[in-house]
Amino acid sequence: MSASPRTPKPAQRALGAAGPVTSALGLGCMGMSDLYGPADEAEGIATIHAALDAGITLLDTGDFYGMGHNELLIHDALRGRDRSNVQISVKFGAQRDPAGQWVGYDTSPAATKTALAYTLRRLRTDYVDVYRPARLDPSVPIEETVGAIADLVKAGYVRHIGLSEVGAETLRRAAAVHPISDLQIEYSLLSRSVEETILPTARELGIGITAYGVLSRGLLSGHWNSERPLTGTDFRGHSPRFQGDNLTHNLALVEALRAVATAKGASVAQVAIAWVASRGEDVVPLVGARRRDRLAEALGALDVELTAADLTAIEAAVPAGSAAGDRYAADQMARLDSER
Repeated sequence: MSASPRTPKPAQRALGAAGPVTSALGLGCMGMSDLYGPADEAEGIATIHAALDAGITLLDTGDFYGMGHNELLIHDALRGRDRSNVQISVKFGAQRDPAGQWVGYDTSPAATKTALAYTLRRLRTDYVDVYRPARLDPSVPIEETVGAIADLVKAGYVRHIGLSEVGAETLRRAAAVHPISDLQIEYSLLSRSVEETILPTARELGIGITAYGVLSRGLLSGHWNSERPLTGTDFRGHSPRFQGDNLTHNLALVEALRAVATAKGASVAQVAIAWVASRGEDVVPLVGARRRDRLAEALGALDVELTAADLTAIEAAVPAGSAAGDRYAADQMARLDSER
């Protein structure tokens, strides 16, 4: 499978006042190893190569994606490339058993430093550009976790500190310990709660946003349908937005968005990504493409310029709060309001 990379190169954006300058789109690599069903490792590596060749410099991963497999995959993909031209963002702290089940979080200082040691070995690199806890650990104050990463910054193993799926209060407490480059959080036409208090707080503090789930795990791709089978290893089989009447409702929203996209001469996915990018220069969308053809489509979003009329039409097609079903099953919801 092949797809020609677009030209010119993607524009750049800064990850907050204290963070690195990256490409305007980042590549989320999770699906190349885990959680979306079987993946083709060779195609994943080829997709990373295509992204780098197209000018994407931000690669996002987690040490628990495939229990280290995703970091090893990124290492293989970067072999022979200039490490200094790539920013690698790594999440840590989520705990999984040998069957892949989620068993909690550990972001204690000792666990934080140990996790990074394994990450550096798997990536075969001397440093990570952005290091962040994947979720709040209810037993560890955020100040202790950020303090531990700050030690790693001083030692040269980490360049910048990020956070993931936390609320406004946690952002303030963390930023009081050490500058925070960016908050990684779900942000899409179907997931806009970040706009209420989190996004304004991040902007007040000079913290950027790396937005994941910009296509709502495929719902906003324009390629999903109600007949698509979900394997046992695809967590969308348990996601409320992909079930029964919720899915029917959500796909109707996608069809309304498709009408806007068609009038614009773009795909549904491109308009959905362009909408997230339009939220501000401090927002960097992460696209979770794990195939080159999907990557090529996503890169086309950089050529979509949304006018005020376009934004009004998009809002009418997919109003805020219109999605049916929660983002995750109840036992997987992020602890945004349990500030520790």
